[in-house]
Amino acid sequence: MNKISGYARLLRLPGIGALGIVPVIGALTVGVANFIDLLIVFIIGAFSCIYGFILNDYVDIELDTLVDDLKKKPLVSGIVSKKSALTTSIFLILLSFFFISILWHRHGFDEYKFMAVLSIILAGFFGSIYDIYGKRIVGSDFLVAISVSFVFLFGALSFGRPNEITWVIFILTFNNILYMNAIQNGLKDADHDYKMKVRNIALTSGVKVKGNNLTIPFSFKTFGLGIRFFSAFLLFSPFIIFNKNYYLWQIILLAFLIIIFLILSIRFLTMKTFNRTKIRKIIGIQSFLRYSLVPIMLISIVGVKLSLILIIFPITWYIIFTPLVGEKLFKPRM
Repeated sequence: MNKISGYARLLRLPGIGALGIVPVIGALTVGVANFIDLLIVFIIGAFSCIYGFILNDYVDIELDTLVDDLKKKPLVSGIVSKKSALTTSIFLILLSFFFISILWHRHGFDEYKFMAVLSIILAGFFGSIYDIYGKRIVGSDFLVAISVSFVFLFGALSFGRPNEITWVIFILTFNNILYMNAIQNGLKDADHDYKMKVRNIALTSGVKVKGNNLTIPFSFKTFGLGIRFFSAFLLFSPFIIFNKNYYLWQIILLAFLIIIFLILSIRFLTMKTFNRTKIRKIIGIQSFLRYSLVPIMLISIVGVKLSLILIIFPITWYIIFTPLVGEKLFKPRM
């Protein structure tokens, strides 16, 4: 049973619902509505992201042993062997391309699918560089951000030409992953990253933890809030710049949630006390709020039903599977 639980945590089972939905949204932006196509794209997206997590865990085994909070990770505790993890990651690559061949067998091959192949390869390349060398390179967060953005773009290119909404969400995806890695994880791990000689944006800009006191310099706050406010603008851009149709209630709801989102981000970046448990909880809540914003933006474009599914599915998946791997809701062990 411990072995099964260990593999479930290694594969990030509770997060698969959110991981796989990334390229699905890409496919929806170009008008795909076929359930089988979307399901296959979901599987490819999930496998691609899980590969990155496993490789990161594999590379960071020795560093993770230095942090008490991370010693229960499957590879660190020994529940899953290094060889098994490496074999699993390679197998996921093969499975991803197997499902890509199934997906395109039904549609034929064209220039957009060639660019989709290039996107998924670039996603794997940049993600792997980040996993292997990320802790040695200041600004490597940009690599993982573009990696996930390419996974999103794969979903659109697999079926046709990306449109303006596709590119808006492409940039939003980049912003969200950059914020998650550089800002959220930078603060969350600030108490021990320096011990492992990690080189990242947070430490380089002057983020420090001394006892329970947390120091966040103005430059880091500006960088983080700049990402968030730019994302807020992008969420309204389909209606402001591209004159897409909208419902009044949709705009009101989107504005309300964005305000909450920005307030939470401001509170997060103005913390003065370091509490890892509290930080993890805030990150979990912000993540699910973030996942709801793009579907709400898409309501008038893909329909209310699909948008609700995009919101409810990842959260439901997370709530169902999190207790099965021994984790607490909204407190991920990261």
